[in-house]
Amino acid sequence: MAKQGSFSIASTAEDRVEAKITPIVIFSCVLAATGGLMFGYEVAISGGVTAMPDFLKKFYPEVYASTQKLNINSNYCKYNNQSLQLFTSLLYLAALVATFFASYTTKRLGRKKTMLIAGVFFIVGTVLNAAFNRLSVVILGRVLLGCGVGFGNQVVPLFLSEIAPTRIRGGLNILFQLNATIGILLATLVNYGAAKIKGGWGWRLSLGLAGVPALMLTLGSLIVVDTPNSLIQRGKLDEGRSVLKRIRGTENIETEFAEIVEASRAAEEIKNPFRNLLERKNRPPLVIAIAMQIFQQFTGINAIFFYAPILFASMGFGSNASLYAAVITGAVNVLATIVSVFLVDKVGRRMLLLEAGIQMFLSQIVVAIVLAMKVKDHSNNLSFGLAIIVVVMVCIFVSAFAWSWGPIGWLIPSETFPLEARSSGQSVTVCVNMLCCFVIGQVFLLMLCSLKYAIFLFFAAWVLVMSLFVLLLIPETKNVPIEEMTERVWKKHWFWKRFMDDH
Repeated sequence: MAKQGSFSIASTAEDRVEAKITPIVIFSCVLAATGGLMFGYEVAISGGVTAMPDFLKKFYPEVYASTQKLNINSNYCKYNNQSLQLFTSLLYLAALVATFFASYTTKRLGRKKTMLIAGVFFIVGTVLNAAFNRLSVVILGRVLLGCGVGFGNQVVPLFLSEIAPTRIRGGLNILFQLNATIGILLATLVNYGAAKIKGGWGWRLSLGLAGVPALMLTLGSLIVVDTPNSLIQRGKLDEGRSVLKRIRGTENIETEFAEIVEASRAAEEIKNPFRNLLERKNRPPLVIAIAMQIFQQFTGINAIFFYAPILFASMGFGSNASLYAAVITGAVNVLATIVSVFLVDKVGRRMLLLEAGIQMFLSQIVVAIVLAMKVKDHSNNLSFGLAIIVVVMVCIFVSAFAWSWGPIGWLIPSETFPLEARSSGQSVTVCVNMLCCFVIGQVFLLMLCSLKYAIFLFFAAWVLVMSLFVLLLIPETKNVPIEEMTERVWKKHWFWKRFMDDH
């Protein structure tokens, strides 16, 4: 077998053009992306549940009492309770810890079995959330769901990047984020209906229906094939070659097979994968992965989706109207993510990120101005027309995020690390993302209470910073084979090439 170095870029490109979009690739990616469905459902469901009076009366009576006291608490402060926020944010703290265990299973057990573990965590956590009356058991369920998120977000983007043909890798990888947006929309619709149920059990329905995507992910993990990269990395060369032929739909896979074998050989020489991440050659993808996760969360998107019903209620919408507005933004989120699926491999990652930065910045400024003028601590003069403007601006913001930082924030880190650093790199990516989710989830209501309308100015400033980061430091990775990032991306970037001198 020829060594990787004997293949030119031209011959590699020819081999890859021949790769077909096979049914097994589409089937595997759709099933794997149900992990995104579970993630999105959990992101959105807790915000609606924590706004339901029956849930608050049962588990957080002091918060419920606070929401019933008119003109005593500020419009911006009536939901500000650290224990209530912990119900939402604890999931992300658990995911943060779980992702490091997922790094080990992803490498040693494979992508397929790690998805199965994630599915089992989701199912058990869902049962504990929906079936018990003690807050301690419900909290334990949230922890287990967090473990499922940690394992799922660790493995699914890697699986999608490794199994997809190069020319549509971006679009297939975004299936994870597309499913996440569908999960958010479904959770919002469920909350909208569950909030109307009489008898005090609507919140159980909201939490319990998470079992549907959890079961889909679990069954899917039993059906999908493992990636050739994972099989070869674990020494199963013949099986890896066979799977590579099946997913590419061609016998002409020797160039890609040789690349994966060589990358696997280099990966086996790494004794401490997390220490390896700090090596000079791995700093460009590591810095970008960490920065993108911080920036993704500090766009303010999770502040909207965690607490969309609460946020709209604070802006003067009635309880039903606030949930209705949240459903609208959820639908916009799904449609805009579909746009990204079709554009990310055509116009590229950088263009979508830069355009969205302008759109998000302007929409947040407008929302801040409207709230500053019309929504005070103890009075609300938000007319119907201005309320519509707020919803439209939020939709403009959500659409920009959905075709840029939402999917691309996961896509670029999953496709830029070399194989020997891919699993550990993805762990750091998920860890930073979950840490930022936890921070935003835990402090958002406190920030809303303290900053009031200026919270949108706070996030707008972050959008400006991250757009400058994209302009200067994020390279274009569309149509670049996943094992050729070093040669074709990092060594040619004006800044990052200095870290490739010893590679």
